[in-house]
Order: sequence, then C-alpha cells, then structure tokens
Amino acid sequence: MQVLAAIARTSIPALLTGCMLLMPAAAAEEAADVATGTRLAEFLRAARSVLSNYQPLINDPSVGDKHLDGERFTTEAIAFYAKRTGHPLITDDLSERDRKLIQAQIEAMREVVDEQQADINRPGIGFKGFVPAVFARLMNEKFAAKVGAEALVRVTAPEELVRNRKSLPDAWESGVIENVFSDADRPKGDSYTEVTTVDDRPAFRMLLPEYYTESCLTCHGAPKGEIDVTGYPKEGGKAGDLGGAISIVLFK
Repeated sequence: MQVLAAIARTSIPALLTGCMLLMPAAAAEEAADVATGTRLAEFLRAARSVLSNYQPLINDPSVGDKHLDGERFTTEAIAFYAKRTGHPLITDDLSERDRKLIQAQIEAMREVVDEQQADINRPGIGFKGFVPAVFARLMNEKFAAKVGAEALVRVTAPEELVRNRKSLPDAWESGVIENVFSDADRPKGDSYTEVTTVDDRPAFRMLLPEYYTESCLTCHGAPKGEIDVTGYPKEGGKAGDLGGAISIVLFK
C-alpha cells in the first residue's frame, strides 16, 4: 500500500504537469492555424481587390494589350496585402507549411491571370466577365490542385445568394452561416473556427464572414430582381449585409 501511495504521489503530479504542457501546445497549434487561415483569406481578398480595381481597364474595348500579366498582378496583390494588413506576406518566421501554401496561392493567381490574357486583351469588347468572384473560384480551384491534400480555400455564401452551384455551402458552412453569423449579439466580422472532420480526415476549419460594400451593390444591390451586367438578377442587398464567407480547411 505504501508503494502504491508513493507511486500515486509521483504519478499524479506528473500527469497533471503533462496536461499543463499539453494545453499550451494545443493553444499554440490553434493560434498557428488561425494565423494561417487568416493569411490565406486576406491574401485572397487582396488579390480580388486588385482585380476589382482593374475592372475599368479590363473592360475597356478601346485598349488591346492591357499589360496586366500574371507577374504584374501577383506583385501588386502582394503589395496590396502588405498595405492592407500592415505587414509583409512572407516573413522569416513563416513555417514550412505556411510558405508552401502561400507559394501555391501566388502560383495559382499568376496562372489564372495568364490564362485569361486572350480575353483581357481582346479589343472591341467591353465587359469580359472576368470579375473578382470568377477569379477567386478559378484561383481556389488551382490552389486545391496544388496543395488540396493539405489545405483548401473556397468562397461560399448563404444558399439563397449563391450564383454558381460550385460555391454552394456544405453542411458545416451552412450551419455556421445560419446559426452563428446570424446571431445579432456576435461581434460583426468575427471568424468562426472548429476542429472537425472533412472527408473523414481531421481538419481545422475556419469561416470568415464577408459583407457587402458599396462597390458590391452594382451587381448585388437594388432593385432586387433587376438583371446586372453579368446576367444574374440582383439580390437587393444593402451595404453591411452578409454577402458571403471565405472557408478555410487545414488538414491535420
């Protein structure tokens, strides 16, 4: 009995110490995943903003060569990210995983823009249809082809707002949109994270809400039902309404 008591006295503190060590490790892993997911989402947002700013040039029928190739575009997207966030996209302390994922995003956006050169530079035609939403979908598909075993990025929205069926929310995304983002007491703009499973694999999931801005309302504002320049009926949204979400998956 004395031996058992001695074992208990030495084992229990050791177990408790182990738990204390595990808790900070788990918290650190979650913080790293949040940072990774946020970086991927913000870089996607930066790239969409650059493309949005170039819409007048892209859709100018009087200009042929726009001199907007993939290399120029990615350079400007990286600079826009740094300006918006206040820190560079790639830093010395990035993990090997983060460097790989960011490089995959850079390569994906470069390839998408280069593949669109014929349409971007086509003279005599106004609206080209190469809008930020289309760009984001194509970029995320290429990203998945490169590193889909490690991470996924996609843009989705409340089901009634989805225009392309490829962007329909899955069950987890729908649940967060309907039950979390709809909570009036939840701070607007806060992301939601959870460790769950995707395709039977453990994964860190993150959903970042996106809200209509004034520039979005050209296609998504009033009057509801009016056909916009892309050929879809407007949703009748207002600035500040939830218009979509960026979904991040980091496989464990």
